[in-house]
Amino acid sequence: MNTPGAGVLPHPTLSLVTDHSYATTRSLATLVAAAILGGVDLVQLREKDLPGGDLLTLATDIRESTAGGKALFIVNERVDVALAADADGVQLGEHAMSVDAVRRIAPKLLIGRSVHSVEGAREAEVQGADFLVVGTIFPTGSKVNIEPAGPGLLERIAMSVSLPFLAIGGVTSRNVSQVMAAGATGAAVISAILAAPDPRVAAVELKGAMAAVAHQGVVSST
Repeated sequence: MNTPGAGVLPHPTLSLVTDHSYATTRSLATLVAAAILGGVDLVQLREKDLPGGDLLTLATDIRESTAGGKALFIVNERVDVALAADADGVQLGEHAMSVDAVRRIAPKLLIGRSVHSVEGAREAEVQGADFLVVGTIFPTGSKVNIEPAGPGLLERIAMSVSLPFLAIGGVTSRNVSQVMAAGATGAAVISAILAAPDPRVAAVELKGAMAAVAHQGVVSST
């Protein structure tokens, strides 16, 4: 199936998922801008507790940081905010609106779907999602009641679908190589960048670790 997102994610892709609780001494937009300088390829605005007006203001600020091809910008579930902020796409939870419904509303937006199983990944592909976010892979403080699936889930999904997918959940520069080796296109992180003293340096380290594994894969296949 040819979808609007075919080939759009670079390999590897480093995605930053926002959480404004980390913006204690600097604005979230400032943290995001620094992370983009370090190599973040995609920013997902996920602020479920913000009202629509505040969310749009934040989205507009982040759109400025990602504009000009610096990084892709997607908004979590809020198609209206994504359109108003001229975002590149939306990220849908497993029980959010259907991909088809969003496609009818906003045919030009990239559509990502969050999944937690091989069955969910297959269903998202059938629905026409452009890419997947797969988790939870490693233990993480943001999902303390969820048993991490481990890289094995990524391997099974890689063998089951043709969509690009990002791993999420406890990914750091120390374990991201496992994610890439398991077949992921990249990784989505929150605290690994936003909780770091310097988000730019943290992004550089993550991207470097990802690229090293991706390069090994290219070399070994030639």
